[in-house]
Amino acid sequence: MRRGDYQPLFPWFGGKSPVADEIWRRFGDVKNYVEPFAGSLAVLFLRPDGPGSIETVNDADGLLSNFWRALQHAPDSVAEHADWPVNEADLHARHLWLLGQRERITERLMGDAEFYDAKAAGWWVWGQCCWIGSGWCSGKGPWISENGVLTLRNGGRGVNRKRPHLSDSGRGVNRKRPHLSDSGKGGYSETPASGITRQIPHLSANNPNGQGINAMRRKGWLKGYLGEFAQRLSRVRVCCGDWSRVCGPSVTFRHGLTGVFLDPPYADSADRTSGLYATDCEQVAHKAREWAIEQGENPLMRICLAGYSGEHEMPKSWSVFEWEAAGGYGLISDDDEATGRANKWRERLWFSPHCISPKPVRDLFSGAVA
Repeated sequence: MRRGDYQPLFPWFGGKSPVADEIWRRFGDVKNYVEPFAGSLAVLFLRPDGPGSIETVNDADGLLSNFWRALQHAPDSVAEHADWPVNEADLHARHLWLLGQRERITERLMGDAEFYDAKAAGWWVWGQCCWIGSGWCSGKGPWISENGVLTLRNGGRGVNRKRPHLSDSGRGVNRKRPHLSDSGKGGYSETPASGITRQIPHLSANNPNGQGINAMRRKGWLKGYLGEFAQRLSRVRVCCGDWSRVCGPSVTFRHGLTGVFLDPPYADSADRTSGLYATDCEQVAHKAREWAIEQGENPLMRICLAGYSGEHEMPKSWSVFEWEAAGGYGLISDDDEATGRANKWRERLWFSPHCISPKPVRDLFSGAVA
């Protein structure tokens, strides 16, 4: 998929599309590629030489993994369920339904390599594009469903239009308004209107004024776009579970030269807001680092570990690449916008010793090498 044609299907905190080219420069055209923390899969989709011989992706979030697997096998069905207007009532109803399906879907994904739920996939990506900030399908809010009625766990009943107090705790979902802006998020853009707001596909040429388009034409566009991603995923192994399950010898270097891109949730040492992901852990990054350091000496392994400055202490044999994340959704946490913006300067990539070294750049005037 060419960079100019790529647009993320949904917003994702910490997406690495800006540095995908650098990662592939250091990996080269490896025979085997493994991504244990899938996220938005931007690095996979932006592989410059097209699909590799063997590619494996994984994520512990069953709803996220289900989306990628369902998109791989049934893109038209996913599009049917994803094509829906922005509607606050539907957003919360579908949110609760998805949380109720998470355990079933996750268990089936782990036990059956061919299982997927296209309805859950379509509803999940639709909601991910409507939702503001973090917390979509995290199950950490105070709102629950009792006898089919959205209920505040602290005793309120019915559909309360007021947002819960920030001190409310418990399981369920957080009450949030759908994202409504003319800039769009992920594979959608939205235009405010009275009553229900219709979504318009991102970068659609059907109506440059963004005033709404015929639903069937919109659906056709969405099917075509999702179909492009499905084609790219056609030979990718999509797994669901603990990251270490796809990092053993049988999945990595026994297949030959292997590139492993590790993009775990930022650790507790990164000074970031907790709960950024539906399946979040502030300790897993430490374990990923330990594995990376141990495996980095293997000449058949080219490893990239992503994180913040100060988050990982890496051996001197590893090289570090500093970069600045773009502004917007991916940088702003719900709880601390200032911290989110400051963190954009802290992005780092650490490359193992057997990655390809970048070519030195020589100054044409002084002759110095940078």
